[in-house]
Amino acid sequence: MNAFYVSVELLRHPELRGLPVVVGGTGGRGVVSAASYEARQFGVYSALSSAVARRLCPDAIFLPPDMSHYLEVSHQLHDIFETVTPLVEQISVDEAFLDVTGARSLLGDAQQVAALLRERVFEHTQLPCTVGIAPNKFIAKMASEFAKPKARPSGIEPGFGVYEVLPGDEIQFLHPLPVQSLWGVGPATLKRLDTLGIRSIGDLAAIDLPILVSAVGDSHGRHLYALAHGIDDRRVEPERVAKSIGHEETFSRDITTHEELHHHLVRLCDAVARRTREAGIAAGTLMLKVKFSSFESVTRSTTPSVPLTTGPSMVAALEPLLASLDYSQGVRLLGVHAQKLGESAGAAPRLFDDGGESPEDVEEQWVPASRAIDSIAEKFGPGLIGPASTLDSRRPGENPFGPEANGE
Repeated sequence: MNAFYVSVELLRHPELRGLPVVVGGTGGRGVVSAASYEARQFGVYSALSSAVARRLCPDAIFLPPDMSHYLEVSHQLHDIFETVTPLVEQISVDEAFLDVTGARSLLGDAQQVAALLRERVFEHTQLPCTVGIAPNKFIAKMASEFAKPKARPSGIEPGFGVYEVLPGDEIQFLHPLPVQSLWGVGPATLKRLDTLGIRSIGDLAAIDLPILVSAVGDSHGRHLYALAHGIDDRRVEPERVAKSIGHEETFSRDITTHEELHHHLVRLCDAVARRTREAGIAAGTLMLKVKFSSFESVTRSTTPSVPLTTGPSMVAALEPLLASLDYSQGVRLLGVHAQKLGESAGAAPRLFDDGGESPEDVEEQWVPASRAIDSIAEKFGPGLIGPASTLDSRRPGENPFGPEANGE
């Protein structure tokens, strides 16, 4: 999808079309989630600090993110993709791989399938998208980026919409591209590659593998070397299993009291637990993440004797970890992540009552209530029911890109 969050917002705010629009947090710690192509002309891109974005583009119009709405649209897109092929691997809210090998006899060649897909997406959502076609996933992803519109200081180039890399043309397509286009080439790796004189993917492909491995490590080096030669044997996996489910929030001011941190812990655990139940899975391990005012981050994890699916049981598991930390300097970010996810079978009955309130005890007590809460939320919508201490707060995930300027 093209500038997905912004494109969705422009459907609700058509008066903003043609203007530099940014979706993201507006406070001093806010982060840009998405930028319209008009904003990109000024150098504003996702993951940029909102403060820097405002300096680059003083006339930028900031909109707060509405993640629940974006997820609704994402589900619509997934349904549209499955009208073309059942082999759909969604890798983010606005991006997916489709294996259309079996659809060609019915729908035509890959170019025809791509045109049909773009037509159906626009017909049902009024949103633009680009399609990359290639013999493997990695190059298809690269081709989709190549097909997107380009924002230049002089104007916005419309882009191809669909771009195909034919079998045999992979190297010709890849090698002129900058090396940072490769998956796995972040700032640190890019710096190491730069010391070797590697600027393009072609440069990387030409270097001896032992030299590359010595610079970036064995596994990472072999991965990049394969990609630089157009090699990617991964299949499209329609039933990808999530490795973790989590929520993190950056606060508008540093928090120093346990009472306030506990309040946010309850909110985050409730949101994570609800997502695990929606997916029909349970958390085998829980991780707590805390980032202090000094930007130092610490993580702590715990593995209960039974997998957890309820907010109160997750709070019971993580509260001792939170209480063990010294947060007198101030906490700027708190995160909760459910890991080692597996199928949820409900809490097993406990034979003995040891008199404690362990996470396992709380899980057993709260499973029926949580199911009732899910039924109410499904019928009347999210946000109407939840922990009493959090009903006056925004839902976790509504603004994961930093707080608003008003502190919310």
